[in-house]
Amino acid sequence: MIGVIDYGMGNLYSVSKALERVGVPYFVSGIPEELSIADAFILPGVGSFGDAMDNLRNANLDQFIHKMVSEGRLLLGICLGMQLLFHESEEHGTAAGLGLLKGKAVRLKPEDQQGNKLKVPHMGWNRLSFHNESPLLAGVEEGYAYFVHSYYIDGMDDDALLASAEYGVQVPAVVGKENIFGAQFHPEKSSAVGMSILIQFTKMAAEQKVKK
Repeated sequence: MIGVIDYGMGNLYSVSKALERVGVPYFVSGIPEELSIADAFILPGVGSFGDAMDNLRNANLDQFIHKMVSEGRLLLGICLGMQLLFHESEEHGTAAGLGLLKGKAVRLKPEDQQGNKLKVPHMGWNRLSFHNESPLLAGVEEGYAYFVHSYYIDGMDDDALLASAEYGVQVPAVVGKENIFGAQFHPEKSSAVGMSILIQFTKMAAEQKVKK
């Protein structure tokens, strides 16, 4: 059972529809007591980093997420939800994140190293390049994913970088360390590549449940 964390800033409809297509049982809630029965969690996100963290704290969901991760349950952050996994963001000043992974969300550059102008936010399809192996990417082929973002993660640990995309800089696109995972793009909108990653995440959750 996948628990989709509702803190008022996630694209819950598209994530829910994607999980329905995968055929995995899920539910949506913003109440820690209800979410606690889930085997794994998805943290979606659209909007401002600081506002998102305020919402999580006000609902005690930040503490809940830390507790679930410490118990070994799987967590997948999507788009802003991925950025929230890291220590901080420079969006509208400095805002502290969940601090589960090392790194900082910084604004995308308005031009590449050759001086070519780039549109920010980065919106559209971009090709993934795989780096470190992970069960999350098992059987997933390098392909195109759909991005919508103005910030990217800088200063993260190399061994937590699973896949990247180029957009003026190397953009961490999929991250993972132990039971914590994130996708900067929208898997639910990324055709075969995105659905494969969601399927792998649900398989990992099912396997973890069996081990318990």
